[in-house]
Amino acid sequence: MADNNLSPYLNTPINPRGYLDILKPRPVPSSTTDILFTITSEYTYRPDLLAHIIYGRKDLWWVFAQRNLDLLKDPVFDFVAGTKIFLPDPKALRSSLGI
Repeated sequence: MADNNLSPYLNTPINPRGYLDILKPRPVPSSTTDILFTITSEYTYRPDLLAHIIYGRKDLWWVFAQRNLDLLKDPVFDFVAGTKIFLPDPKALRSSLGI
């Protein structure tokens, strides 16, 4: 089961019908300790695999898109080999997410 505190939709309200309302993105702040990483072929379309390797949690796949808004418009299909992205520093990310 996913931890709701780690959801990319944490800031998005629920409408009166019980559905997610208009998305309010959850920011992932940059840090001077973030790592510039070139996506390799083994992670093409698989941000969940990279999140598992780096953070030990596949459910943090969305942090790559939030940290690299200018590059990853689609968090899965823009996640392709050769793309250079910033990986949020694990310690800074845990602190910003409160985990």
